[in-house]
Amino acid sequence: MDILNFSATLLTIGFGLFGFLAPRYTASALDLAPTHSTMGLSEMRASVGGLFVVAGCAALWIDEPVAYAMLGFAFVGAALGRVLSLFFDHPPRKKVLLFGGIEAVLAASFLIANPL
Repeated sequence: MDILNFSATLLTIGFGLFGFLAPRYTASALDLAPTHSTMGLSEMRASVGGLFVVAGCAALWIDEPVAYAMLGFAFVGAALGRVLSLFFDHPPRKKVLLFGGIEAVLAASFLIANPL
């Protein structure tokens, strides 16, 4: 299970780095339109980027099952948000299923490998 935790955590950090270091690219990939404000870029760096980079690094540093499980719960929340969005916001289904599927697989990986 250590390999699964390590691999899933590296993916978490890697995906987070896109939002952290390339917020315009990330926003474009997520179909987020630019506005007259740069607050959207700040939000990308914070919630899509830095949050996942630091959470992943912290899990590697703490290296305890509960730390990896918390990453799993974070991904459960992200995946549930996408499901809710399908019902209320009607975003492009294909993209939601792709990104939500990645989040669901990461959530399952962390939670199966680290039962509480």
